Amino acid sequence: MNRQKKLQQLFKEKSRKANAKLAPKSNKPKYISKADRLKLEAEAAPESTDTPEA
Repeated sequence: MNRQKKLQQLFKEKSRKANAKLAPKSNKPKYISKADRLKLEAEAAPESTDTPEA
């Protein structure tokens, strides 16, 4: 690979990374693992199902 092509390739790579950082974030919600979802459900369940024991 000649020197000029190598320099152009490096420049393009750096500019792509810089543009990716500036690009707007997607509206996709953050991933929550299955274990974390179960943990959140377990924490929410006792709060909503308080039954007095007789």
